[in-house]
Amino acid sequence: MKEELIFANPHRRIDGWIRANPRRIDFITGLIYTLFCVPGTLGFAGAMSGSAVLSIFAIALLQTVPLMVRRQYPWAATLVVAFGHILQLGFDSLVLPSQFSVPIMVYTMAVYGKRWQSFSTLALGLTGAVLATFSMFNPFRDVSDPTPSMTLNMLVSFVGLALVVTVSWTFGDLARTRRLAMKSLQDHAERLEKERVMERALAASDERNHIAREMHDIVAHSLSVIITQANGARYAAVNDPQIAIDTLKTVSDTGRASLKEMRRLLGVLRKDEELQNRPLPGLSDISDLVELAKNSGLTVQLTTIGTPRKELPAGAELTAYRCVQESLTNVLKHAGANAVAEVILGWTYRGLELQIKDDGRGAGAIKLEGAGQGLLGMKERVALYEGTCNAGPQSSGGFAVAVFIPYSED
Repeated sequence: MKEELIFANPHRRIDGWIRANPRRIDFITGLIYTLFCVPGTLGFAGAMSGSAVLSIFAIALLQTVPLMVRRQYPWAATLVVAFGHILQLGFDSLVLPSQFSVPIMVYTMAVYGKRWQSFSTLALGLTGAVLATFSMFNPFRDVSDPTPSMTLNMLVSFVGLALVVTVSWTFGDLARTRRLAMKSLQDHAERLEKERVMERALAASDERNHIAREMHDIVAHSLSVIITQANGARYAAVNDPQIAIDTLKTVSDTGRASLKEMRRLLGVLRKDEELQNRPLPGLSDISDLVELAKNSGLTVQLTTIGTPRKELPAGAELTAYRCVQESLTNVLKHAGANAVAEVILGWTYRGLELQIKDDGRGAGAIKLEGAGQGLLGMKERVALYEGTCNAGPQSSGGFAVAVFIPYSED
């Protein structure tokens, strides 16, 4: 099985290795090119003196060895190769196989060098074409040669060398454009991927906060009602068992309703498409919430002032419902016995104003218990709809919560 994976798509694996190891490829190809050119250079030297052979050998190394690092140090390699060709001009009419490094370095600089380095290399190549032409056809060496034929030969030589340099630079510049375009696409794809990860993290954080608020509202309110009713039933059962039976029914109904809410919330978490989620509570359900608080033993009155100019979004109605629910839960938990609460829904031209206040003793109890998650959740919910939420003790005693949710103007 492993052998099949190794030999599967060999061309793609080789191409991937070449792209992943450019420096190794440069070193290997440059070394092979050097080993190929040096023996040929010595053959071109022929019957020259020993010092001349050593000089030509050094020139060949200067023209070939830099190719091993042509992409790692492109400008330095170009200067070394150019220096080797300048030294070669000292040998009239000498042609070496290592001179093929010129189009290679021109192409390399056009692809990987800076813009000014690329044009400088092109200028060096064209200048080298002129100097090489004069080196091969020195018009001052033999004045007896016919001038028209020499001029024609020099022109052909220069045009040929200049064409090689220009074509190499052109292909390199096209490859540079393609490389930069691919890099731009890769950078764009990486930015999109990072933005997608960040958006996913922000969405997950927002959803966690939303779930935490829902869990707190459902569990805290239901448990507060259940605890209050259970304590009342325990004392009432001594004198009147029927009161205990009615109270336990309220406990059962509250627990069953809370269980439905929990199932709905967990169903959303599981993203079960077949699950029929019941509609979210809204302003019309606040009266049922007040009745449930009354059944729990709290004296509470609901008052509606004014009429709405337009409907609030479903999420804003859920926010108002949760604010009333959390406020009544705090009254049940902290206000003490015989506390009286009032819920006021006031409609203005700007939006909905909610007031939930009581005359109990719970103003300091919320701070003492210190969690404050319910009040924090209310402020976070209301802030999503550009509203305000203020909560604190009243000067006349008790605790008050004031919420304002503006209309969403489209």
